[in-house]
Amino acid sequence: MDRFFIRQEISQSTFIENQEDVKHISKVLRLRVNDKIEVVDSNEKEYLCEIIAISKDSVEYKVIEEVAIKRELGVQIKVYQGVPKGQKLDLIAQKLTEIGVYSITPVEFKRCISSIKEEKEDKKIARLQRIIYEAAKQSKRNHIPKIESPMTFKELVKELKSNTINIVFYECEEENNLKSYFASLDLSKVESIGVIVGPEGGITPEEIELLESNGCKVLTLGARILRTETAAVVASAIIAYEAENIQT
Repeated sequence: MDRFFIRQEISQSTFIENQEDVKHISKVLRLRVNDKIEVVDSNEKEYLCEIIAISKDSVEYKVIEEVAIKRELGVQIKVYQGVPKGQKLDLIAQKLTEIGVYSITPVEFKRCISSIKEEKEDKKIARLQRIIYEAAKQSKRNHIPKIESPMTFKELVKELKSNTINIVFYECEEENNLKSYFASLDLSKVESIGVIVGPEGGITPEEIELLESNGCKVLTLGARILRTETAAVVASAIIAYEAENIQT
């Protein structure tokens, strides 16, 4: 069943007015009156609904029932991704949304090969947010992750204070891994995890030292060196698995 988001509480609106969604419902999916859809409101609550009218500018529906399925993780995973080259950030944003991350922030490390130019930032962020929106619908999310504006490494260090814990993956780390680190934690008491992934060029020893001195745990993802886009997905998937375990 297809899922759509509205910006109001379900009690305040019985219309889907996002023009891309309206077009998708009527022209692509070719849904009709009496067809069922899923609607998620601004409170991130999910409802089973029935279409009662379709016009050029909106789709009207009625609520059948609230759906009591916990879709979101018990821990907010906030990924700080070193800016990769090309279109890799598109893939990273899509897959991290499917996995269940809370937010994604591009970070400019010293060894970044690419950067998001200021004059193109708004367009880039808007495109990534559209990718995330579609991925959130497809993966049955109740929360649409936000793609934050790119930040410098210094801004990242300051940002770490907003998370319960922070971890960074470093190819020179050989002993400490996610399994052993999580074994020492009570994840039910962790509200948010900052996950730092370096760019293609890696993270410099100086950056690692500064992150570690600011309370960031340095970990390894194994003996194999992963591409930046692979590391972000693998790390987030492992953390999401552990976070879902605390809910059962």
